[in-house]
Amino acid sequence: MATKLKEYFPMIRKREEVLAEIAKSAMLQTKFDGWEVEQQEEFLNICTGVKGLNLLYDGFFKEVMNPEYVPERLDDFLSQMLRQKVKVVKVLPNDSARIADESSLLIMDIVVELEDGSIANVEMQKIGYLFPGQRCACYSADLLLRQYKRVRGEKKKKFSYRDIKSVYTIVLFEKSPIEFHEYPDIYYHFFEQKSDTGLKMEFLQKYLFVPLDIFQESKQNRDIKDKRDAWLTLFSSDEPEIIIGLIEAYPGFREIYKEGYEICLNVERVMEMFSKELYELDRNTVQYMIDEMQDTIDAQKDAIEELHRKNDEMYNQSIVGTINILRGLNIPEQEIIMRICEQYQIDEAQVKKYL
Repeated sequence: MATKLKEYFPMIRKREEVLAEIAKSAMLQTKFDGWEVEQQEEFLNICTGVKGLNLLYDGFFKEVMNPEYVPERLDDFLSQMLRQKVKVVKVLPNDSARIADESSLLIMDIVVELEDGSIANVEMQKIGYLFPGQRCACYSADLLLRQYKRVRGEKKKKFSYRDIKSVYTIVLFEKSPIEFHEYPDIYYHFFEQKSDTGLKMEFLQKYLFVPLDIFQESKQNRDIKDKRDAWLTLFSSDEPEIIIGLIEAYPGFREIYKEGYEICLNVERVMEMFSKELYELDRNTVQYMIDEMQDTIDAQKDAIEELHRKNDEMYNQSIVGTINILRGLNIPEQEIIMRICEQYQIDEAQVKKYL
């Protein structure tokens, strides 16, 4: 069955063609059969244009947005996000200390130097971390320190703090943290330091957070208003009608989708990519749920420990109370020990601690 997207991208194949290619390889067929029915359908829908490409899949994203192959795309994307003309001069090594589980949640994590000397750390996260403000502040500080060391080393005695340029931390969430949902109609959140008196000073750490899920919800049945929204639509929508509207309004995005569908011609490569996404989704969802529930888990642990402590106190008080009652009856101490041993199932040495 022909799909709407096939009219724009003739290389898109039919369902029967994709299934036939899978059947040619025992390895591919085994992998395909190992997926749930819903997962099989999702894969086929992507390859056949029933649904649009999910360009946030690692394999797609790194191919179509690679700053070494197509730097102009990252230039335009950052220019739209920051609302200023941006040209990426070079990609810097990202040697920030990363927690292992964090890296698996990142679709993209790239550090670039801009034409004016500013540094931008651009991340796309599959699932938003808890406490994004604190976390981003730490990585921003790390980038600022790295810039300081590098510029000071280059300038030597000519170094001035005015040589240090702004550091931007730009984070796009595929699934945003809960605090962003308190603002259901806002999907650009820009942060910078300002005085409460109106005094102007240049502080260097700036942040932009973009929750793609909220963007999608807020843009239902509404037109794309500008190029900035167009980029977010590119990364967040897989509805054929929306994609067609996007490439007709902004023809430059058509080439990006074309490259993505050319990747889909290599079924083995896309199946491997899809398998990796399923694995990461399962692992990351579990990790995210653990993180989300950690406060509850810690509170329950504290409550259990407190209960144990109180139970121990009550247990000890019960033994002491029983001893006092028996003493009040003028029962000999040895007999008291025997009674306590029998009643509380403890040995003589333990009883003597209470005497």
